[in-house]
Amino acid sequence: MVSIAKIIVDVPTMQTNRPYDYSIPAEFEDQIMPGMRVEVPFGQGTRKVQGFVVEITQSSDFGGELKAISGLMDLTAVLNKEMLWLGQEMANKTFSFQITCYQTMLPAILRAKYEKKIRVIDEIPEELYFELFKGRSEISWDEAVERNLLPQLLELKKKEAVEISYVVKNQARTKKRRMIQANLTFEQLEEEKIGLGKRAPKQRLLLEVLQSLNDQTISVEEIRKTASVSSAILREGQKKKWLSFFEEEVYRDPFEKQQFEKSTAFTLSNTQQQALTPILKALAEKRSEIFLLKGVTGSGKTEIYLQTIAETLKNGQSALMLVPEIALTPQMVNSFKGRFGEAVAVLHSGLSVGEKYDEWRKIEREEAKVVVGARSSIFAPVKNIGVIIIDEEHESTYKQDENPRYHARDIAIWRANYHHCPVVLGSATPSLESRARAQKKVYTLLELPERVNQRELPSVEIVDMREEVKKGNRGNFSLLLQSKIKERIAKKEQTVLLLNRRGYSSFVMCRDCGFVLPCPNCDISLTLHMDTKTMKCHYCGHEEAIPRICPSCKGHKIRYYGTGTQKIEEELNELLPEAKIIRMDVDTTRKKGSHERLLSAFGNGEADILLGTQMIAKGLDFPNITLVGVLNADTGLGLPDFRASERTFQLLTQVSGRAGRADLTGEVVVQTFNPEHYAIQLAQQHDYDAFYQKEMFLRHRGNYPPYYFTILITTSHAEELKAAKKMQEIVQFIKPQLKAETILLGPTPKAVARVNNRYYYQTIIKYKNEPTLFNQLQELLDHSQKEMVQGLQIAIDSEPMHFI
Repeated sequence: MVSIAKIIVDVPTMQTNRPYDYSIPAEFEDQIMPGMRVEVPFGQGTRKVQGFVVEITQSSDFGGELKAISGLMDLTAVLNKEMLWLGQEMANKTFSFQITCYQTMLPAILRAKYEKKIRVIDEIPEELYFELFKGRSEISWDEAVERNLLPQLLELKKKEAVEISYVVKNQARTKKRRMIQANLTFEQLEEEKIGLGKRAPKQRLLLEVLQSLNDQTISVEEIRKTASVSSAILREGQKKKWLSFFEEEVYRDPFEKQQFEKSTAFTLSNTQQQALTPILKALAEKRSEIFLLKGVTGSGKTEIYLQTIAETLKNGQSALMLVPEIALTPQMVNSFKGRFGEAVAVLHSGLSVGEKYDEWRKIEREEAKVVVGARSSIFAPVKNIGVIIIDEEHESTYKQDENPRYHARDIAIWRANYHHCPVVLGSATPSLESRARAQKKVYTLLELPERVNQRELPSVEIVDMREEVKKGNRGNFSLLLQSKIKERIAKKEQTVLLLNRRGYSSFVMCRDCGFVLPCPNCDISLTLHMDTKTMKCHYCGHEEAIPRICPSCKGHKIRYYGTGTQKIEEELNELLPEAKIIRMDVDTTRKKGSHERLLSAFGNGEADILLGTQMIAKGLDFPNITLVGVLNADTGLGLPDFRASERTFQLLTQVSGRAGRADLTGEVVVQTFNPEHYAIQLAQQHDYDAFYQKEMFLRHRGNYPPYYFTILITTSHAEELKAAKKMQEIVQFIKPQLKAETILLGPTPKAVARVNNRYYYQTIIKYKNEPTLFNQLQELLDHSQKEMVQGLQIAIDSEPMHFI
């Protein structure tokens, strides 16, 4: 009886968001398993597409003759049972295609254009080895397919005698190291030594090194370094058949040049111990409880994470630790590598494709038991998870902006339920949604109200910049902040300056007619980039030269407006020519490793001032920082976004926490044109609880989350009328089914109505309980397929982080 594979094909339309049945050819009968990628014929003609096997069955509801799988893409499953199931759940919750969810779970190297090689990694009977590999250590996948070797190679893969290595075309190749092995026994080498007599001392030295190997191997690099054996002597040894060379694959280690100081567990304070105990209890009982660890900055949350993970490893389980991309500072990596060494794999966007792939394989082969990474590492192929930790859980970067629009916190909770393990959500300023869930006992609240060693939280002074203007100071630095920076330089202490860039960009305007240079493709002005001396669009990437003459009135009074980090740096250099400044922003951290290099230079005391954007607000822990200045605290408050106050409060609290973390006392200066605003006032007092009460009251009054759930629906088309018309139809389709208390906002054009020559319309649904809404929206996507093929786009975002 022919076995049948149910396959999700790589054709993103609603009709293909379910498995198709294919017959399994006899030669692959016992080899194909769920989670493998295969090549299948699809539709009319000879079109071949990739697909994921999701199930093997013996029967099919399809009436006609089934097409057969035409080829394999892997020798083993790239997704396990857990991930296949998670992909289905994700597709339903995020209104996306199963195929998109599965692709998201794989490392980039498995999605790129690559060549595949099959390599021998263990003993194979000699006859079979020569039949399959013709005496080579690897053959290409194409050759294996051509010579019809896949069934035999699948058998060898099951025995772990071969493996696939991926080589991205024109990108990362597997890294190789040239190795040496002795061809003779200890006694035979001794005879060769006697034969040499007193002459050829260097060859004699080589023979001694080969004797000392004791059946082990050594790299060419190491033998040169430790025994000063030259390449010529090694070639001589090969000629005399004393040794042979071979190549061995090595992992690319992004941290190979770094030394990590070994650390041991600190003694916890009473409050830390009280927070850790319930987590360890859930760990021991294999219970999927969600903990919200709310601890002021510097209260020792990281140590609780480390001790939780240590306990997890002791139980023989693995741990998954998520941090926002921006907070993946060398200090966080140091903490984990210092405590757990080689057991740690790190995944983030700063790694090369090859480095990411090697880290992913270390996890998959269970060589790494602790995974530290940004949002997408929630899909790491970790087996037997004992705990999942999400640090800075309030960060909006945990939500993905494009399909599939998942939130890492939701995936973490799903995986924790699957593995029966606890989730720890940590933050000094939890999101209102998480804090409200803790209030309702959905999450268990654990608090760390004091800094470690009873150190004081820094004092915060608010400077009203309106008063500065009245005094004639039109610069970006208040007189108070200037004098405090000078004091720090005199005392050889360090200062961190944050330029809050959210909603703030530099632009060019004509002083004669008021013309602002627009993007030709989007309804937004172009942003000035002084580093490249160009005007750029941050939406579509359009770029042009800075105009010297106004395109509208032909006047010559073109002026730059807005405040960028470069402009601030120039002003600082004028005010304090003696100050050494390190600037950290998108422009200075573009190159690989620059983030780490700049931070370690600051940590080593090579600069007095660290100037930067949001990327410096988190994770920094330098003992010599005693002053933090926030240059424009309220730029985010002016945005038409109900989370604007929450984000401002979080940012100010986080950046304030960088000051006075060691023995020196810290101070914070917050400059604002809006000093009466409650977010700024309560950040000054480090009073999260009062902010939570006030903000919850306002959210309740405005019918906002967490009192309501939200869904954002967006339509877009190259013709504005079509986008607007479709949005109108969607509202008419949904509205009759909704409860009276549900609120519909829209349809309206988006805040930036045209991006890259496409027009965008949106509708927001705010609801408390709509059991049929998700089904309705799925039905809507089903019915819109024809239009979507003709250029219409519909995006549905459940619980969006941004509405503008």
